Amino acid sequence: MKNKMKTGLENLILDPPEYLRGKRLGLLSNPASIDNHFNHASTLIHHLFPGQLKVLFSPQHGFYAEKQDNMIESGHSMEPELNIPVYSLYSNTRIPTKRMFDQIDVLLIDIQDVGTRVYTFIYTMSYCLEIAAKLNKQVVILDRPNPIGGIKIEGNILLKEYASFVGRFPIPMRHGLTIGEIAQFFNHEFHIGCDLTVIPMKGWERQMYWADTGLFWVPPSPNLPTPQSCIVYPGQVIFEGTNISEGRGTALPFEQFGAPFLDIKKIKPEADKIIKGACLRPVNFEPTSGKWQDNICKGFQIHITSKKEFKPYFSSLILLQLIIKHHKDEFKFKEPPYEYEYEKMPIDLILGSKTLREKLTGLKNLTLLSNQWQKELKNFKSISRKYHLYE
Repeated sequence: MKNKMKTGLENLILDPPEYLRGKRLGLLSNPASIDNHFNHASTLIHHLFPGQLKVLFSPQHGFYAEKQDNMIESGHSMEPELNIPVYSLYSNTRIPTKRMFDQIDVLLIDIQDVGTRVYTFIYTMSYCLEIAAKLNKQVVILDRPNPIGGIKIEGNILLKEYASFVGRFPIPMRHGLTIGEIAQFFNHEFHIGCDLTVIPMKGWERQMYWADTGLFWVPPSPNLPTPQSCIVYPGQVIFEGTNISEGRGTALPFEQFGAPFLDIKKIKPEADKIIKGACLRPVNFEPTSGKWQDNICKGFQIHITSKKEFKPYFSSLILLQLIIKHHKDEFKFKEPPYEYEYEKMPIDLILGSKTLREKLTGLKNLTLLSNQWQKELKNFKSISRKYHLYE
């Protein structure tokens, strides 16, 4: 390992808190919930607290992270080794029920977030905090790294009228917090009032990207297969709201994007003048599922040359605007539904704003627009810094 950092899970195992002894435990987790020897959290907790682990919960994509896309639900099941129920929190309900929580005293949460507003794991966690507060249950977060670092934040703050399961709270697209930090942020700033404890990591520093941690990467969902895909994700996710393939159904989801009609010779020279810290390499690809399935798409793979300079959200907005500019007849925004919202445009939910879509299509200057976000970003940074667990 490059360094000797330890996750919250590993610190729990090394120093088991007395307040968990004798309590009925639940665990929200998925395949990325492992220690550095690939042991799963559920196995470790079962051995550490024999007979106390009563219930498992899973976020979007399922307990085994097998479900590919949005609004593909996973059902409840039984975990065969432990013979305990697995309740899916991406099923007919995204909110835990009283019946689920009646079986536990404490909910342990060990999930790998990816530092982006639209990634639903943090909202599953937020619903757990709310229900726990109502039912007087305790929640313990086992903290994990933000794979895209804890310093850079980026993007507009979500407007409340565009709140959804891909953005419940007014935060920027790239929030710069760990799962434990953002849990505390939600709990206090939005007056959830849950009895919340965070078991922090040891050895994680804010400037670290995943490659700096020495930890093994296990995809928390099928379309974030590598730490590299997480770095582009805060920007490339916007293409989910369009008829441009975001690379789903290929080996490089979010790292490559395109459509059969894209004129890469027109887009690349203009994009290269504005986008810093990345090289756009022209590619052809054929998705095996999703948008443009079995059609050859022309587009680009994003190769990051400088994490320090690269701004994923701004870069993808530039790319989207150039596609709109050069392909006004072929380009389309996706129609609802999207993540259980049946009226608002998917792109507005992703961007957290209707006016931003209008400015994109109106070909407004995005550099000037992003400069206007700096004041609200500074305010977010000031507030969120109160919940930093690592300096």
